[in-house]
Amino acid sequence: MALDTGRVTDFNPSFEGTHPLSAVESYMPTLDSGPNIGAALKAAREFRGLSLQDVADSTRIRRAYLAAIEEMRLEDLPSRPFTIGYVRAYAKALGLEAEAAVTRFKADEPAGDEALREPVGVRRAGDSRLGLAITAGVLVVGAILVWNFAQRGINEAQPVAPVTAPPSTAEEIAANAGPQGPLSLGAPLPAPVESTVPELYETPGLDVAAAAGGSADAVIASNREIARGPQAEADLSQLPSTFTPDGTVYGAPAAPASPIVLQARESAALIVRSADGEVYFARQLAAGEAYRAPDLRGLVIDVSEPTAFQVFVNGQTRGLLPGVQTPLSRLGD
Repeated sequence: MALDTGRVTDFNPSFEGTHPLSAVESYMPTLDSGPNIGAALKAAREFRGLSLQDVADSTRIRRAYLAAIEEMRLEDLPSRPFTIGYVRAYAKALGLEAEAAVTRFKADEPAGDEALREPVGVRRAGDSRLGLAITAGVLVVGAILVWNFAQRGINEAQPVAPVTAPPSTAEEIAANAGPQGPLSLGAPLPAPVESTVPELYETPGLDVAAAAGGSADAVIASNREIARGPQAEADLSQLPSTFTPDGTVYGAPAAPASPIVLQARESAALIVRSADGEVYFARQLAAGEAYRAPDLRGLVIDVSEPTAFQVFVNGQTRGLLPGVQTPLSRLGD
């Protein structure tokens, strides 16, 4: 036969409905037990054999808050709305009517609504940098005011110089002008050095640019020639006297073309442009390959290495290209 210890070992708080009270239930504490709601909740917890830690684990409420509710130490609890929520959760965990527990709490503590208090243990710390900034601003303003007052006092302390009235008559002006008499002028001074006319400046490569129609490419090519410096002249005696194709001949056909042919002596780049910059031909020619120029006016020959191209006019040699950029009309002269 089981020993009755007075503890409930199994209860179902979620049971709903009516049933006759058993002998044990007749002694079960209710929300009306005790002098206040805290004592009633404590009696119900102890009757069920639960500790404060058991209820704290079930409700996720601090054990200290549960103890304060049982002893009605409201000063140790957060604000009233939080405390009401704790009472509701406490009663529900014990299987009691949660709203009835809240009603009993409000009857025991009929306090009006109050502002939320900060949680216990929380301290609001001010930003010290704000105070430092305000102090620094006050000091700066004070220093400016002191400096302004000091300057005003210094200016007021200085004596005011007497003002002499200007002469009002022609006689006074003549008397103050000093002795009268003829003035002698010396020889004129020479003109300053800055006023002399400088020598006429000639732009390097201007003649080449003018021959090419004044294009910017001609000026660039001229500057490139100047930067290259003097070069050793090629041995013209070793050049062939007549044009002999030794590879592909590019450019215009023989019939409508000009009599000018450029033949590469070594691998080099060749670009043919019009006076307005339009490209007619651009290719890296190998040794022996040639280009037959069309019969057009204003064409300009631009090469990477002038000594790499031999010029032929009507099949006869005219030597090598004179520069990296040369008007085509200049080669036929």
